[in-house]
Amino acid sequence: MSDMTPKPGPHIWLIRHGETEWSKSGQHTGTTDIALTEQGRRQASALASLLAGQTFDLVLTSPMQRAIETCRLAGLGDKAQIEPELHEWNYGIYEGRKTADIREQAPDWSVWTSPIPDGENAAQVGARAQALIDRLLSRDVSSIALFSHAHFLRTLAAVWATSEPSLGAHLALDTAAVSVLGFEREVRAIVKWNLQP
Repeated sequence: MSDMTPKPGPHIWLIRHGETEWSKSGQHTGTTDIALTEQGRRQASALASLLAGQTFDLVLTSPMQRAIETCRLAGLGDKAQIEPELHEWNYGIYEGRKTADIREQAPDWSVWTSPIPDGENAAQVGARAQALIDRLLSRDVSSIALFSHAHFLRTLAAVWATSEPSLGAHLALDTAAVSVLGFEREVRAIVKWNLQP
């Protein structure tokens, strides 16, 4: 008698890029293509030992240099493909600004709930994340690595688990942190979150 157990879905590893000057200062970094700091390069290199025991069928990275360099220093640059949908949230008029500064003009402002003129709102980023999830689930792969950015990866995990982008507000994600999405039986789950090498 053949085993009729359905094949488990893929594990999707989310890897946030290492530190940049703007991530260190708390400035929103969406479309600005900023480099890793020296500390960010050390963080990215430290990821190599954490990821070395994994075999990835697919490695995708944001087109931004901070994600590409993190991927390279983590030892997966030779397998990586650029995936435009992994780019960070477009912060529009708030690009390069800190939340505290924005709130001087817009009290209670939050990237998760407030309008973002000339940029993307949470629903738009959530739709982008869902489209990427749908594409990844259509692939015949069991292990995927995604190198991307804090707000986008938080949104992706939120959409994966609940279809609600706003859950991302509750998922803190450090620089050069690793998280894993997968399944608990047939239910999508956040398997690991915000691991440091």
